[in-house]
Amino acid sequence: MISSPPDGRAGIDAALVRRLIAAQFPQWSGLPVTPVEVDGWDNRTYRLGAEMTVRLPTAPGYVAAVAKENHWLPRLAPFLPVAVPPVLAAGAPGEGYPFPWSVRGWLPGETASPDRIDDLSVFAVEVGGFLRSLRQCETTGGPLAGAHSWYRGASPAHYDEETRRCLAALRGRVDTERLSAVWSAALDAEWHGEPVWFHGDIASGNLLVADGRLTAVLDFGTAGVGDPACDLVIAWHLFSGASRDAFRRTVDQDPACWARARGWAVWKALLVLSECVDTDRERATEQRRVLQEVLTDYERSQGRSAR
Repeated sequence: MISSPPDGRAGIDAALVRRLIAAQFPQWSGLPVTPVEVDGWDNRTYRLGAEMTVRLPTAPGYVAAVAKENHWLPRLAPFLPVAVPPVLAAGAPGEGYPFPWSVRGWLPGETASPDRIDDLSVFAVEVGGFLRSLRQCETTGGPLAGAHSWYRGASPAHYDEETRRCLAALRGRVDTERLSAVWSAALDAEWHGEPVWFHGDIASGNLLVADGRLTAVLDFGTAGVGDPACDLVIAWHLFSGASRDAFRRTVDQDPACWARARGWAVWKALLVLSECVDTDRERATEQRRVLQEVLTDYERSQGRSAR
């Protein structure tokens, strides 16, 4: 997520959004258009009046998510315990903008962070309950994991070459030997289950809270049908100790699923760390923390004490 993004990123600004609305949905053309305070990377999002948002992909790789979300969010919503973005309209390319886009209903709340959550263990149960409900949704016709989900829901082996390249680049700066063991264990723990719905990006920025409780889940752009292991990565980002235990109990996944989840966490943390290790100390520190949490968890799963 990006805080207070400059208007105009990816060639998208409020003036363009106003032109698109005026041309395609003139009934809303008198409403103010303003950038949201916390934006994503894959899409730019604008407030449209007080009750709506406009969501526009920033690059061709994110376009497949538009039709996917427009089709599936209304079908999944009735079976989920908290709100997901209501789809109000589907926009077409125009006014110099080359991609489809959408109008959504505004969901109140703030992005999740420990200071906004009354009881992190209760919140962990709420997030875990959402994931269990999502897994139980009907999968017939659902989009199988692949390029549209950036291979979330598929095997983490898709990112094997990239992960090993990051390990080589970070040799001497992180414990690459132990992290390689975690990665190898993830690849060995092959998934043989029935495909289920996964979200693909369960992260603090996509979880809304109000009065300390989970109220909504955003951004289903990487969602699909496949292996749900990718949805467990938040265990090492947001949760720890009792809250992680509560999350683990609630999602009710087997050891192999957790092994693959550790692989997903290692891949992403290594990738981010390799990009920022010399340029962004705060971000690098956070990725090192996640890697250490994963290592500790892995070694406990092996019956060893973490070093």
